[in-house]
Amino acid sequence: MARWDPDIYALYRRYRERPAQDLMSILPPEMAPREIWDLGCGMGEQAALLAERFPRARVRGLDSSPDMLRRARALSQQVEWIEGDIEGFAPDAPADLIFTNAALHWVPDHKMLIPRLAAALAPSGVLAIQIPVVDSLGWRGSLAEVMQVGTWASKLANVAGAGPTASPDDYYDWLAPLCAEIDVWTTTYLHALRGEDPIVEWTMGATLRPYLDALNGDERPLFLDAWRARLARRFPRRDDGVTLFPFKRLFVVARRSSAA
Repeated sequence: MARWDPDIYALYRRYRERPAQDLMSILPPEMAPREIWDLGCGMGEQAALLAERFPRARVRGLDSSPDMLRRARALSQQVEWIEGDIEGFAPDAPADLIFTNAALHWVPDHKMLIPRLAAALAPSGVLAIQIPVVDSLGWRGSLAEVMQVGTWASKLANVAGAGPTASPDDYYDWLAPLCAEIDVWTTTYLHALRGEDPIVEWTMGATLRPYLDALNGDERPLFLDAWRARLARRFPRRDDGVTLFPFKRLFVVARRSSAA
């Protein structure tokens, strides 16, 4: 299991929180959930906000990282913080809201996972998802290229990183048998970042962790330098010191049929 770095992850908090806020803002306004889960809750910001918004609900935050959960427990005592994997998620009661922000791209086989999450909902329950779009384009493409060259290629060949994101049509099709209302869309955020290596710094908290953990101390700086060189060509720093960093994300808000 990869180790997330909470300190590095928090450096770009306001950028990372924007998609979560956008997802939360689209939740049905008439909701009065009693059972809420935040899957892949990280440091707990969204779970804490859900507990404030729905004070009568039992809110639980699930994450596989002990370091992240340590931060979460210090943030709120209104949430039950649980260490565990999303693959093993099996609620003891049907959920009125399953919220998951920037976590499911680390979980394989969405064709099985997404219907299973929908099936865990109570009648009229809501599944709210935000997933970074992982594809072969842009900055992720340049990272994939670097992984395949150099002395580290064999070590990284079988490292389990974030999986490719399915198409919006796929998510609709997987949910349609169970959900009466389905809203799927994508948004590309154009982040204006400052610093010497902001894209590398951004990804050090999560995306890069599995790959860096697989390399020895001498290989890591060489690997990062090789990626920096590619990033500098594709995403050059502007004269004003800003690096423009496009980040595409997929959103799903689905409501289970009332006769479930």
